[in-house]
Amino acid sequence: MYNYIEGKISEAHPAYVVLDCSGIGYLIHISLNSYTEVKDLVACKLYVHLHVREDAMELFGFFSEQERRLFRYLISVNGIGSNTALLILSSLPPEQLMNAILSENVALLKAVKGIGPKTAQRVIIELKDKIAKEEPYEVTKVDVLHNTKREEALSGLVVLGFARLHAAKVVDQLIKQNPEITVEMLIKESLKIL
Repeated sequence: MYNYIEGKISEAHPAYVVLDCSGIGYLIHISLNSYTEVKDLVACKLYVHLHVREDAMELFGFFSEQERRLFRYLISVNGIGSNTALLILSSLPPEQLMNAILSENVALLKAVKGIGPKTAQRVIIELKDKIAKEEPYEVTKVDVLHNTKREEALSGLVVLGFARLHAAKVVDQLIKQNPEITVEMLIKESLKIL
């Protein structure tokens, strides 16, 4: 029914935004990834998904079409509702989520609060082929060594007081630029950027 809503941000919270569009305030549920993108903006455009239940009609908004597409894939999985899908997208950036599904990384999906091993496996089984066919995205395979470096660096940055989501983006970029980087250098270079 709706493709996107563009307007002035009258309220922005980590769980939702209110967009004022021609005098109508739309309450739109968002992921933390989308909140990170819109929190400092005066106005924005969100790609929306209208979710209709027996007792409510809710709008879910996403800063990118890719994130909305992943949300729609997730809610198509048996046992995953809109709130769980939004929680997954808040915990993992879209690229990392696609990597986890395509590389069958059950452990990463299980790390999301409320996702057990069976649900993680179901997500992988039901979405791997869909994402591989439809997403115009080059998946970067991260081996165990890089994943360990990444997690150690992220743990160190979180202890130093940085937000995990923001730190993860920086760490992923540094590993992509230099796969041989050490954990210590990863933390030092991240501190320069953060």
